Amino acid sequence: MASALPFVKMVWSSFLATSGLEPTLIPRLKLLHAVPGYVKMELTIEKSHTNRLEILHGGTVASLVDLAGSLAVSSRGMFSTGVSTDLNVTYISSGGKVGDKIFIESKCHKLGRSLAFTSVEFFKSHKYELFARGTHTKYIAAAMKDENNRLDEYKA
Repeated sequence: MASALPFVKMVWSSFLATSGLEPTLIPRLKLLHAVPGYVKMELTIEKSHTNRLEILHGGTVASLVDLAGSLAVSSRGMFSTGVSTDLNVTYISSGGKVGDKIFIESKCHKLGRSLAFTSVEFFKSHKYELFARGTHTKYIAAAMKDENNRLDEYKA
């Protein structure tokens, strides 16, 4: 299966250049691997990612479900990744504290004509232990018309 990493990195760069949230909250997110339908990322937890208990904030995880779901959609050749219709997060355990690394794996299970369905899993790096998971559904009908999409190049 061909690497989708260069295209996903281009989409991520667009998020960083045009969005208000991602460049503020998670500018140092590292994209490690991408093939059509799958993206793996790494993030070192920073103070801005934590709550008053000094552990990874649930809102940070929810924001990462949103972003990681979008990047999974982009791994299928979508430059424009649509808008959220549903987002769910299940917190299993604490994600860690400042300085800890986490890994995020996202999958695009279905890219239809109007909706995309994704899932995201979060792992603590030291044991690769699952600590949260989420799902993200996106409305993509309008996004399908973006001239920067490369749907034929990144079929799953």
